[in-house]
Amino acid sequence: MFLKNAWYVAAWGRELADKPLPVSILGESVVLFRGKEGRAAALADKCPHRRLPLSMGRVRDGELECGYHGLTFDRTGACTRAPCSAQIPDRAFVRAYPIEERYGLLWIWMGLPEQADASTIFPVEHWGDPSWGCNEGGIMDVRCNYQHITDNLLDPSHVAWVHVSSFASSACEATPVEVDSGANGVTVSRWMMDSDVPPFYAPFVKFAGRCDRKQQYEVRFPSLALIKAVLVPGGSGGEGRPLHADAFVMDSYNFMTPVDEHRTRYYWFQMRNFAPGDAAVSEAMSAGVKAAFEEDRVILEAVDKGMGDEPYPGVAMKIDRGPMQFRRRLQRLITEEQTAATPMLAASTA
Repeated sequence: MFLKNAWYVAAWGRELADKPLPVSILGESVVLFRGKEGRAAALADKCPHRRLPLSMGRVRDGELECGYHGLTFDRTGACTRAPCSAQIPDRAFVRAYPIEERYGLLWIWMGLPEQADASTIFPVEHWGDPSWGCNEGGIMDVRCNYQHITDNLLDPSHVAWVHVSSFASSACEATPVEVDSGANGVTVSRWMMDSDVPPFYAPFVKFAGRCDRKQQYEVRFPSLALIKAVLVPGGSGGEGRPLHADAFVMDSYNFMTPVDEHRTRYYWFQMRNFAPGDAAVSEAMSAGVKAAFEEDRVILEAVDKGMGDEPYPGVAMKIDRGPMQFRRRLQRLITEEQTAATPMLAASTA
């Protein structure tokens, strides 16, 4: 079900203050806290003594103290203090997960620690660029399997029916998409020429009249996505052409973290090529995006319930090409990972 050797978003950095934060990722209970010098840490949320969740304890001098008998653990999971004991028991340690703080997010590696490479965290192209604005991100809890969300993000056609009041235009119903499979994921895209400016974008574009619009949805394994929206004056767009001086560009970053088989935490923020530092624009765009994502949430939760344990999809259509390619390749990665882990597990238990 899950690819373990991958980076997932565990939380926003702003969520982590002076108390431990419990999170569930891939069906595993994890506790986050800030260790010495404010560095984020992630441990299995279970004391090795009586199995009390460590998240019920407290952070003390940059280490995590169990709330039952005071066993204390550093960011590596090593026990540094065992009150009322002559020495620290040999087996008093907790699994530690690699964790990195980037783009205001806490990224956790759920697989083999030696394979964690911070350089492979999803890149945000214009982060820190003073000429680009950024909408502060949010969190959405969705009661559905994470793959229904990646399906949704690789299916721009749904915009015409789900997002009538925000992202839709008449061109969304009929314009076919191009599908491209790369080493890291699948991208679907299309240019929609000479169409109305959708309601969400209308307050922000710099030009009047109709537009040429590009939708590009890039979804990387296992569940990370960049949605690029480009709007230019009608007649000036198209693949390979330089962007018009008045082009509207919004890069929407979407990171889906599976909680378990039927629950997902959805983290997001947007970068834009205009109005840097304009709080009013950021607030308006964030509100609009959140409203549109809520439209998705209602649909996806109903889909998860309706699909149940049936194969995906019930009736295959041409618009499913991108999602199905992504699912097949992700399943191949999961199977390869599990196959590689089997001999290691056998050796460890021999």
